Amino acid sequence: MGIFDAFRKEDVVGSKVLVCQLAPAFTTKFDEYLDSDLRVYKRFYPAAASAKFTSVAELRGAVAHAYDVLHLFCDASAAGVISDPSGDRITGTELLKAAAHAGVKLLWIASDNPQEAYDAGFKTKGLKINAVLTLRRLGPNTSFFLDNLFSKMAAGETLAKAWQVAANPEGKSVQPDVPHTISALGRGAVVLR
Repeated sequence: MGIFDAFRKEDVVGSKVLVCQLAPAFTTKFDEYLDSDLRVYKRFYPAAASAKFTSVAELRGAVAHAYDVLHLFCDASAAGVISDPSGDRITGTELLKAAAHAGVKLLWIASDNPQEAYDAGFKTKGLKINAVLTLRRLGPNTSFFLDNLFSKMAAGETLAKAWQVAANPEGKSVQPDVPHTISALGRGAVVLR
């Protein structure tokens, strides 16, 4: 890969999307947000799928299916570890590496987690993946933000450009309705259609 390849637009048509959660069985903790975000994804990606996982093994299996977008609701410990009730665990960095290896273009941790968890266990350095780590969803605002972001990509904007415009609309100095996130755009030239 040459130096200019990093700036070449990567147009992905027919993007495969999975909106999912990892939570104990019979838990409805993330259901409302999962349904809300899935509705947005389905507007732009009609084949978007959803899943509820109860084990890290199920999550690992889903990552291996080479989705273009993996939108995940989960809890991360202070050390940046995602675990299931059986004690099986995966660090955020391991999840990011597995997703990048499987060709995931965007991994979005869509549930609120503390910055310390992300700082401790979600290292993106050197990974060719876009990662969005949610600190605070701000209620339904994340769904509105997703709609705005994917509208821009549907019009042909790269993820990096769409992110910049959606997160910082012109004429507004303060963005009270934009969810609080940490983003690492290691594959920002991608366009997900």
